Amino acid sequence: MARTRTFIAVEVGDVIRTKVAAVQQQLAKSGAAAKWVEKDSLHVTLLFLGEVDVNDLAGICRATTNAAAKEAPFVMRVTGVGAFPTPRRPKILWGGITKGADSLTRLHAAIEAPLLELGCYRQEDRAFTPHLTLGRTKGEDDGNLLAAEMPKFEAWDGGYTTVEDVLVMTSEMRREGPEYTVIGRATLGG
Repeated sequence: MARTRTFIAVEVGDVIRTKVAAVQQQLAKSGAAAKWVEKDSLHVTLLFLGEVDVNDLAGICRATTNAAAKEAPFVMRVTGVGAFPTPRRPKILWGGITKGADSLTRLHAAIEAPLLELGCYRQEDRAFTPHLTLGRTKGEDDGNLLAAEMPKFEAWDGGYTTVEDVLVMTSEMRREGPEYTVIGRATLGG
């Protein structure tokens, strides 16, 4: 049985990609070791499915298309830098989604329900929080260095983009980092 690492996401656009690359460079000046998300790989994940049977991909694409058809295209804005689990102990650095967060949350819920029925998705223990992952710290000392810098970026403006599609993607881990492939594109239509 062939399996592939799969997730569902929205693209962020060139303006946001450029602004994220600039803020990543500024944060890197802290001296912290972090694995920054490559400019071309930036996206907002709606659902991470993990390893799924390739035979389930058609059903995943169909469920995503059906959900996307009910949501109108919308503007998404990225603002501020934060961290999980907390800004004082950052492991994952993110850009916040201010405008468009409600639409992303509705899409998440609309896609999640049929995927749970298909049995190819396990519901998360925590509530969905729309965010754009910027990078991951390598260790506690690196997190401390970044925690000291993060307050400078609370009001950072990451820009706007219009979200018109939802993507079903696969991810293959390579030495240089993950390689993403779009296997389905669902157009927003509502």
